[in-house]
Amino acid sequence: MKQLVAFDLDGTLAESKQPLQEPMGEALADLLGVADVAVISGGDWPQFEKQVASRLPPRADRTRLWLMPTTGTKLYRFDGEWRAVYAELFDDGQKTAIFTAFDAALEATGFVPEKTWGERIEDRGSQITFSALGQQAPLDAKEHWDPDFAKRKVIQADLRKRLPGLSINMGGATSIDITREGVDKAYGLKKLRDASGIALDAMMFIGDAIFPGGNDYPAKELGLDTVRVRDPQETLSVIAAIVACQK
Repeated sequence: MKQLVAFDLDGTLAESKQPLQEPMGEALADLLGVADVAVISGGDWPQFEKQVASRLPPRADRTRLWLMPTTGTKLYRFDGEWRAVYAELFDDGQKTAIFTAFDAALEATGFVPEKTWGERIEDRGSQITFSALGQQAPLDAKEHWDPDFAKRKVIQADLRKRLPGLSINMGGATSIDITREGVDKAYGLKKLRDASGIALDAMMFIGDAIFPGGNDYPAKELGLDTVRVRDPQETLSVIAAIVACQK
């Protein structure tokens, strides 16, 4: 029996940058009836609001929901409306160094796509995120650009040489997330433990990138019980099984 079930977002609860589908919203409402639920991902709060907070049915117990944008460097709770509990931000000097390193790494590795949609580097305050095809790229293009993470592993390795002391992890379908040193999903889950009072061994984590180098892997390294899923459809099956067991 687990007190809290934590999820990755893109590729786990929803397709990349897409809102939760109605069956997922209903499934999370069922789960919120038997456990606390957390969502921790690289997107910033506006993306969380669009993808998750606005997509839950009225019956969902939002007071049991912990939303953690930018890899857990921000936390939002519901008390009649969504409010930020904390936010840990980069300073201007750190941001400039990261932007410069991204430009140099992309030139050095040669991974410049023929077409992009929107900005490729986004300042999320506590996290800088690189989206290879741009923030507004269509899902089909994103799914075909780097399905095996091979391209991003090369860029990630180059960035780690240029930005020692920062956490650099792959997330979503085409993105790389940069946070302060030690900030990954394990960091976010420990912040969640402290904020919720729920022990780590009373949590489980579900994500699609639970493999070395994937941005969900730190949850496994932290010692949580984890379930790796292929896509949101498989996540629905996992949630149904958890709800049945918890009841």
